[in-house]
Amino acid sequence: MFFQCGKYRLDLERPLIMGVVNVTPDSFSDGGRFESAAAAVAHAHQLIAEGADIIDIGGESTRPGAAEVDLDEERRRVLPVLERLSDVAVPISVDTRKSALMRDAIAAGASMLNDIEALQTPASLEIAAGANVAICLMHKRGAPANMQRDPRYDDVVADVAGFLAARVAVACAAGIARERLVVDPGFGFGKTLAHNLQLLRSLRGTAPEGVALLAGISRKSMLGQITGRDASERTYASVAAAMIAVQNGANIVRVHDVAATRDVLAVLSAVRNAAAE
Repeated sequence: MFFQCGKYRLDLERPLIMGVVNVTPDSFSDGGRFESAAAAVAHAHQLIAEGADIIDIGGESTRPGAAEVDLDEERRRVLPVLERLSDVAVPISVDTRKSALMRDAIAAGASMLNDIEALQTPASLEIAAGANVAICLMHKRGAPANMQRDPRYDDVVADVAGFLAARVAVACAAGIARERLVVDPGFGFGKTLAHNLQLLRSLRGTAPEGVALLAGISRKSMLGQITGRDASERTYASVAAAMIAVQNGANIVRVHDVAATRDVLAVLSAVRNAAAE
């Protein structure tokens, strides 16, 4: 299986690493360390050197309780970084739920759109269908401001899988090829710790057949609940979660700690290959 990410055809025979670059003053994971364009660009280059296969730029925090950022401010944060990364050798993804910024990002050279709304906005679906970019469709329940207020499911794995299958069907009906799609069960987006753990255990079952699967667990509060550690101290837990996600079917892991994740996945790959000989 392969993943068509703009002009990049990425082989999914091995798991891919998506490195996170937050251009925000209020990110839960790095506290605004890369808020300036210069710092964000330098960080992106560092993550690529460490082994990132994709870089994901975000200009709006969608952590639980976060307020929405207006379009002009999100543009101001994201577009200068994207433009200065136009010559890198890996695809650049833009993490946004705003249709207008999606259009701007594509014009500035983005190869992928990472949409927590899963193209449920008609304008976003139209823009994605008309461009040669990859799309990440994510599940969430509620909005960032309220999504962690007592989320409930009859069967979280079945509910998430059903939603993602429906969004893939809509995207394909709009003319988006399956190889351009990746689905994300949305760890921490309207889920309790128990829900998140059920999803991680049954991860493979959340993705439709023939569609790539992304897991974004890095430094999230579920890991803090398990370990008792602050976000800046969750590297070991994040790497463990990434490895479990890959073992359970993830094709792409979205992470902050690229070098550590790369090394762990290299060991996992070596063990798998030795077992197959």
